[in-house]
Amino acid sequence: MTHEFVTEIAPDIYQARLPLPFALNMVNCYLLRGADGWTLVDTGINTPQARERWQGIFRHLGIAPRDFEKVVLTHVHPDHFGLAGWLHDLALKDDGRDLPIFMSRGEYEFFPYFWEDSDAAPMVDHLRIGGVPDAIIGTIADSFAETLGMTYPRPPRFLPLTDGEPLRLGERTFTPINAPGHSDGQVIFYDDADRLMLCGDHVLMKITPNIGLWMGTQPDPLGRFMRSLNDLLAYDVRLALPGHKTLITDWRGRLRELLEHHEARLERAADAVREGCATAYEVAYRIFETERFTAHEWRFAIAETLAHLERLVAQGALIRHDGPVWTYSP
Repeated sequence: MTHEFVTEIAPDIYQARLPLPFALNMVNCYLLRGADGWTLVDTGINTPQARERWQGIFRHLGIAPRDFEKVVLTHVHPDHFGLAGWLHDLALKDDGRDLPIFMSRGEYEFFPYFWEDSDAAPMVDHLRIGGVPDAIIGTIADSFAETLGMTYPRPPRFLPLTDGEPLRLGERTFTPINAPGHSDGQVIFYDDADRLMLCGDHVLMKITPNIGLWMGTQPDPLGRFMRSLNDLLAYDVRLALPGHKTLITDWRGRLRELLEHHEARLERAADAVREGCATAYEVAYRIFETERFTAHEWRFAIAETLAHLERLVAQGALIRHDGPVWTYSP
């Protein structure tokens, strides 16, 4: 059987492509079949279109929520966990079972800070730190609140994965690997028997993962991301399964491309400051093509620009001047 939005990409591993209401309009989720049921890696965001897509995929595969053993999240961004509560409720209604939903311990500890409070005030303060004008902060904050609304209902609980402990997904055993940068506690999964990597949003083809400094995240996310990419060069990967875009067949080649991309962007950011740009908002105009940015995209652009400026501070190339707005100088 074939289906437009689900593909078997390895024995008993299916890629499901779910729609997103953003410029990045698709997220990849993965279903792994096992003797004790199916494991779902990531869920998509909660929109009518995504729910309808899942129902079509369930029909195609001949499965129902009662057939799921567990859900595992690579990280807790809305496009990856937003349908967790809906799936939990379907399974509960289907057979009265409390479907377990797992995330890394790092994400588990961070989740309440970032996602359980629907108040956009921390986001507003963060945008002000980046030098975003008040005239557009409200629009960006409204976009954040709208995205947050696409993560309800929430499951009654999430469960933390045990750090470093091998994890069975379907019939395969994966090693969880901490992969910070895009999200502090993002975890990716390596099957060394098949040289297969479920890499979440840590490594993507055609686009680069957003590496942002957000409120409450650990310092220097870009530095941690680049160190992680260098560490991952040691892994022998024949096929990587990313959270967006196409499958990755040249693992080490793509890692090197991402490292080169960020080195070049760091140089552009440093040049912008040397030429008089002082805030993340001003520098963003120099390192992104901002003409058609939506409010959603501006939020990510500010966070990513801050991450690059903070990496330059950590390297000693720039000085940060604290205040209501962070400014930078050579």
